[in-house]
Amino acid sequence: MGELVLIRHGQTEWSRQRRHTGRTDLPLTEEGQRQAGAVRPLLAGRRFELVLTSPLRRATETAELAGLFGAVPQPDLMEWDYGAYEGITTAEIRRERPGWNLWTDGVPTGPPEHPGESPEQVGVRAERALTELAPALACGDVALVAHSHFLRVLTARWLGLPASAGALFRLDTGSVSTLGTERERRVMTSWNRSEPRTEGKGHPLSRDDGRGAEAKSR
Repeated sequence: MGELVLIRHGQTEWSRQRRHTGRTDLPLTEEGQRQAGAVRPLLAGRRFELVLTSPLRRATETAELAGLFGAVPQPDLMEWDYGAYEGITTAEIRRERPGWNLWTDGVPTGPPEHPGESPEQVGVRAERALTELAPALACGDVALVAHSHFLRVLTARWLGLPASAGALFRLDTGSVSTLGTERERRVMTSWNRSEPRTEGKGHPLSRDDGRGAEAKSR
């Protein structure tokens, strides 16, 4: 079995401002583009059986700048639908709801384009994505380019934890993390890496065989 490589998209203007950005389709900032390009060396030497990306622009741009060409858009990888809290910061929400927490309190229903999701509903999407990619992961590495809260929920479900346990896993823009197995048990093998680091013969995220990141045609 391969590793599941999780890539959070680079910075957008709303992520810079710490606004909840679910289905709003924003491009990367210049810093976000730089972050996405910096992902490329973190993937050096890996060959992917499958590359999936959220269809939102910030994820597809990140995939391209990271050198992950031929990525397949997967709607289940879209970010948490924040409902009426789309575009609003946590600080603004807490002025009306002191102590509010996304992971335990959820979001109120928004307009038709932002109806909102519970942690459990995001968890269902994550489980569905894991099921669909399982055959490719059995053959080698799989890359997912997506969003902070979705990838945190997916990680929780990979580890057999409730979706709300994603609150434990901070994930920065332009970061790379990996999930795998140890003695047949699902584990986290690295988390929230954003800068290349040489240790021994190669970066700990890399399986360096002299090739860049490559997605097999399927």
